[in-house]
Amino acid sequence: MQKSTDQNPNGAWRVADPTLLTQNLLKVFEEGNKAMAGYMAKPNGAGPMSLAKDTQEAGRVFGEVMQQWMREPHKLAQAQTELMQGYMELWSRSMRKMMGETVEPIATPEPGDNRFKDADWSENPFFDFWKQVYLLTSKWAEKLVDETEGLDPKTKHKAEFFIRQIVTATSPSNFPMTNPEVMRETFQSNGENLLRGMQNLSTDMAKSNGSLQISQTDTTAFEVGRNVATTPGKVVFQNELLQLIQYTPTTPKVHEVPLLIVPPWINKFYILDLQPAKSFVKYAVDQGFTVFIVSWVNPDGRLSHKSFEDYMREGILAASDAVTKATGVEKINILGYCVGGTLLGTTLAYLAGKGIDRYTSATFLAAQMDFSKAGDLLVFIDDAQLKAMEEMMTERGYLDGSAMANVFNMLRPRDLIWPYIVNNYMLGKKPFPFDLLFWNQDSTRMPAANHNFYLREFYHENKFSRGLMELGGVRLDLKRVKIPVYELATREDHIAPAKSVLVGAQLFGGPVRYVMAGSGHIAGVVNPPEKVKYQHWTNERLAPTLERWLETAQEHPGSWWPDWVKWLSAQSGDKVGPRIPGDGDLSVIEDAPGSYVKVSS
Repeated sequence: MQKSTDQNPNGAWRVADPTLLTQNLLKVFEEGNKAMAGYMAKPNGAGPMSLAKDTQEAGRVFGEVMQQWMREPHKLAQAQTELMQGYMELWSRSMRKMMGETVEPIATPEPGDNRFKDADWSENPFFDFWKQVYLLTSKWAEKLVDETEGLDPKTKHKAEFFIRQIVTATSPSNFPMTNPEVMRETFQSNGENLLRGMQNLSTDMAKSNGSLQISQTDTTAFEVGRNVATTPGKVVFQNELLQLIQYTPTTPKVHEVPLLIVPPWINKFYILDLQPAKSFVKYAVDQGFTVFIVSWVNPDGRLSHKSFEDYMREGILAASDAVTKATGVEKINILGYCVGGTLLGTTLAYLAGKGIDRYTSATFLAAQMDFSKAGDLLVFIDDAQLKAMEEMMTERGYLDGSAMANVFNMLRPRDLIWPYIVNNYMLGKKPFPFDLLFWNQDSTRMPAANHNFYLREFYHENKFSRGLMELGGVRLDLKRVKIPVYELATREDHIAPAKSVLVGAQLFGGPVRYVMAGSGHIAGVVNPPEKVKYQHWTNERLAPTLERWLETAQEHPGSWWPDWVKWLSAQSGDKVGPRIPGDGDLSVIEDAPGSYVKVSS
């Protein structure tokens, strides 16, 4: 980004054609009215997790916060005085800066905060002032909530979540008049950026159903099976819930014990098989493993009755039996990612309760067994919201995938919402093609019976870790699971926090290797070794808390994948000849990635 002084200093803030600018702004308002009228005609905002309901809940929570502060008015007055003193000092420094004096800022963004990377946020006194007003106010508001006493833990958690949403939304970078990059583009293009932005907004509104689906990438740049999900293989088994893909070997010998991967059903499996350079599947195949992966169906109302137990029996257990038929190996290695890992944990506990020894080892990637520290998703899980969601899913038979996608985006609004609002609707640009964000927008539906059980039994009541859950008449107890376990957490995970994963790791009855990767729920997992990106930590012993575990953990540069390969190789027996899909007792149905993954929501 060039400095503003290098960008035609005599014309950077001058309207090129005032008449054309006026005409374009009128068109913006006209297009905006049309788009809003069409959007408001849709049945939106009535379900759970809607803006109206979130606003109502936020108002209730902040009312409780203020009640607590009003009980100690002297502390509230002190906090307000501190904020006013900050404003006065900022005003003084800003006046001095406008007079040409060099002054130190009173508030600065955190490292890596890309919202304020444009040079004018620091060099132009107007934008610098509003930036610092925002930083002072947001830090004050977050501190006020953090220091509120007398709230129950759930209410305080909600207050912290909602204040982050508000703080993120009110950044001056999110408004055209206080964003220097948007203002420059508006002046120089005579407002054509805003007109293009309104057209982009109209397009997104037209495809939305109940809530605005902001385009995060150019979806036309990717196609499943063409440039994502391209690792060669065959579909060798299928039923109502899944297709099973067996990948073509690439090594002259393979490990005797095959590997079955169980991804989450709330997303499509190819997050683990994006483009070849960052495909976890391809990497595992190239390390000499016979790899199978579950490709879950994208269900509609006809599968609304499919339960969590059905996903265990017709999902993991049916796929495991198919792997055995294809390879002739009775006990296999298995891996579960996110909610696929939660399903795997319950399956292991179910089999252990029945005395069935089915697997050689289990790997869990960012998967929770205990939900007491499940992070900000707990904000969306209470009796009222669950009841509303259950009623909606009963009517439809499923939860639309975009609803969950919007929730996940709200967990990281500064990265996953507002940059795209600025880029798409204010700068009028098309989003950049990015395979990971293409996958993120390729959402799937969730059948009502299964999702209701998952949210209520795991998230809301946390029955599994407390030993209170039953499946198929078996009381589930992870202490009965004695097989070796590899447990991966990611340090910045906003969906399965590292602390939560550690609590779950301590519930198993056998040896557990707990490893923590840098970055978050996706980038921390999908981190190929060649990029030497992020880092990971290992420790030969578990600890009661993450902080204690980190005290004696060893940090390693780059990906955790080689560490996992070394561990899994020790669980995988001798080397044997490569297994070609279709050569076993299962016939080839179609080429990978199969047809289930191509069904859009």
